[in-house]
Amino acid sequence: MIKLTYCLKRQSHLSREAFQKYWLETHGPMVRERAEALGLRRYVQVHTLDDELNATLVRSRNSPEEFDGVAELWWDSKADLEAAFSSRAGRKAGRELLEDEKKFIDSSRSPVWIAEEHPIVDR
Repeated sequence: MIKLTYCLKRQSHLSREAFQKYWLETHGPMVRERAEALGLRRYVQVHTLDDELNATLVRSRNSPEEFDGVAELWWDSKADLEAAFSSRAGRKAGRELLEDEKKFIDSSRSPVWIAEEHPIVDR
């Protein structure tokens, strides 16, 4: 499987709570509605908790500030991903989602990449 990972930072005018609410309740359903056109196998939102434990982890590792969340999307293969985004419906769905992302994601601070998973522990 091929996985797209998108580490998200919110637009500066949004609180983390408002960002995560919009992402879950507005953008999430938009992705679900376009999943077939995009050839998606799986889509998961990972919401960062507003918790002192996160601050402790950052300090203990001298890490940068945490992301507001991580989006994970899976396709069965690279060919399936490429086919989805080369179809008219897939390109349209991608454009619509990108337009919506501009409302809540600071893309200049949100790295995104395609990768292949190598499970080490998989229970």
